[in-house]
Amino acid sequence: MPDEGALEAAIPETEAGRRLDQALAALFPDYSRSLLTRWLNEGRVTVDGGPARPRDKVAGGEVVAVTPEAGGEPRWEPEELPLTVLHADEDLLVIDKPAGLVVHPGAGNPSGTLVNALLYHYPELADLPRAGLVHRLDRDTTGLLVVARSRAGHTGLVADLQERRIKRQYTAVCHGVPTGGATIDAPMGRHPRDRKRMAVIRDGKPAVTRFTVAERFAAAARLDVTLETGRTHQIRVHLAHRRHPIIGDPVYGRRRAAPGRVAPAAAEAMANFPRQALHAARLALTHPRTGEELAWEAPLPADLAGLLAALRGEAAPA
Repeated sequence: MPDEGALEAAIPETEAGRRLDQALAALFPDYSRSLLTRWLNEGRVTVDGGPARPRDKVAGGEVVAVTPEAGGEPRWEPEELPLTVLHADEDLLVIDKPAGLVVHPGAGNPSGTLVNALLYHYPELADLPRAGLVHRLDRDTTGLLVVARSRAGHTGLVADLQERRIKRQYTAVCHGVPTGGATIDAPMGRHPRDRKRMAVIRDGKPAVTRFTVAERFAAAARLDVTLETGRTHQIRVHLAHRRHPIIGDPVYGRRRAAPGRVAPAAAEAMANFPRQALHAARLALTHPRTGEELAWEAPLPADLAGLLAALRGEAAPA
């Protein structure tokens, strides 16, 4: 059995064939690969209960347990910040995240994050890996995010996420009008020249995004998007790869002038939207303790509702 303070996760099938140290870096991104490798060499990592080496190849499905050294785990401080909590029980929380809120502290964002708020409102999260986080949203993506509140909840949610049993649907507003829905199956990794960006690359990790066209406008569309995988910036990168970047995306979209046929109010709304027009609208999962099927919806934030109103030629919502 792993120690009480151990991090535990199953290696997903998508990591099959990779070195263990590489797989660990993907599983536990809050720790540097060099630190994880040192813990491997110190015997702090087990695979299916046995010893492990950095160069060992993984097949997928193995259970990895990591026992961090004292002081090795990130130290995140509680802060009295507002939270919109849609659901809370002893095993999980569902949060409706606003735009502009970073999920956890990191370089350039040492405080003022969702994790700092969670630790203030739910101090018990300090005893969980990554304060209960099992997935993330970008700073300016709004909407639903599930957080584990117990060790049983964390283990179950991480396993369900890796096995794609947690269903997430997003609303995105993109430039241009796709002819119809599609599945984008394009591997992703770090951009070869700009390491701060992600890109579709030949030898990247598998990444699959599905979308349908929910509403068409003169030079834009509202899409319903679902994820088969959860790569960093996946929806943003995949839609840009299909030449339908998300409106307002400062990294993958670039500012575009609307075609002349677009009404002035709609063109202005498209040009001036201040963030990527992406919202995590629906979340469905099986409760890790009770087995109950649960689902939530988050209403569109005011800025995104206003953008859609302008694209429809309507007055902005009150």
